[in-house]
Amino acid sequence: MREGVLLMSHLTKKIVQLAEELESDIIDTSAYLHEHPELSSEEFETVKYLKERIAKLGLEIEDVPNSTGFTALLDTGKAGKIVGVRTDIDALPIDEKEDNLAGKRKYISKNPGVMHACGHDGHMAIVLTTMEILLSLKEELSGKIYFIFEEGEEIGSGIVAMVEHLQDKKIEAIYGNHLAAFLATGKVSVDAGPKMAGAAAVDMYVHGKGGHGSRPDLSINPVFAGANILTGLTSAWANRIDVTKTVTLGITQFNAGSALNVIPETAFIGGSLRFYDEEEGKKAVGIVKEIAEITAKAHQCTISYGPKANFLGKPVINDEKLAQIAGKGIEEILPGANIEGVQWFASESFSRYAEVCPTLFGFIGIQDEAYGSGAEHHNEYFDVDDKALKNGVLVTTKFVVDFLLE
Repeated sequence: MREGVLLMSHLTKKIVQLAEELESDIIDTSAYLHEHPELSSEEFETVKYLKERIAKLGLEIEDVPNSTGFTALLDTGKAGKIVGVRTDIDALPIDEKEDNLAGKRKYISKNPGVMHACGHDGHMAIVLTTMEILLSLKEELSGKIYFIFEEGEEIGSGIVAMVEHLQDKKIEAIYGNHLAAFLATGKVSVDAGPKMAGAAAVDMYVHGKGGHGSRPDLSINPVFAGANILTGLTSAWANRIDVTKTVTLGITQFNAGSALNVIPETAFIGGSLRFYDEEEGKKAVGIVKEIAEITAKAHQCTISYGPKANFLGKPVINDEKLAQIAGKGIEEILPGANIEGVQWFASESFSRYAEVCPTLFGFIGIQDEAYGSGAEHHNEYFDVDDKALKNGVLVTTKFVVDFLLE
């Protein structure tokens, strides 16, 4: 028992030492990736760069069929546990501002109209550096580590293929990070229970009968039907959603018509629902459809649904045992940094990895007023505090080591 504790302490010191030695490389890697973003499912140069870095380390790379995603395997050559470490690799269709919240930013996209506005550049840098440190510790570890590079997280285009690819790997735990603009640099949050919300989409068309704006009585106006659907949804949320199980209703689109004197044939309503309770989320999807169809009928209209109009993803819920391992490790390597009970109502394809094995997802704080980071994710002012990247490496590497040796 004492030998195990001494080994843990020894490895913790080595992790800290190596992370400090590699900190400038972590920052440079993140900066390069930030300057060269690529959209979901188009991450060809990003993947080329990642594979070149990994090939230099001598790890086995395996492509995921019908995807830009891939995995890299670090095999210690000794029997033991098998763990996965995941990163996403895509960027967003956003024009980046030259400034962050404090002034001129250090790094800016060289690909106009495309921006790493969610921290995936930092996620990749963290995983590459974690890989390098774990390779340095290989002789003192046992088991296997799969590094998972997921295509198209922002649109969910790569997760199904990746989950299928991992099913036969016998992975026992998968860990992932998300840089968090709502959490201060120096703080992290890796605890049990719900961390990110499940999602469902509102994707519906209200069909009426078009006509001349001067004779609404000769038409069936989908605009009024759509407006009443939105009103009905608002009251339904206040009266039918369990008050102890929050479901957010985010309507983001209501589009109809193109001329002042033309009653359109169709109106479109779009948005999303977010929830931590899966059953309440499914109930909410049913409420949306029920209200839409009944209200449309009252206006002599009909409803049809787009391809996304359904339950899209489950909440990200951290495994209790894995969270205990991580929490203990964080206290050793970043004392006082771990904050419990932090949740984010955004959604993540990471939830699907629970189909493979128990999972753990951590938030790494990047908010620093002086640096200018802290703008919302998916925002043209979003920026990552360089100082936070090392924390991501420390937390990730420490968890992997502790899990393999536990």
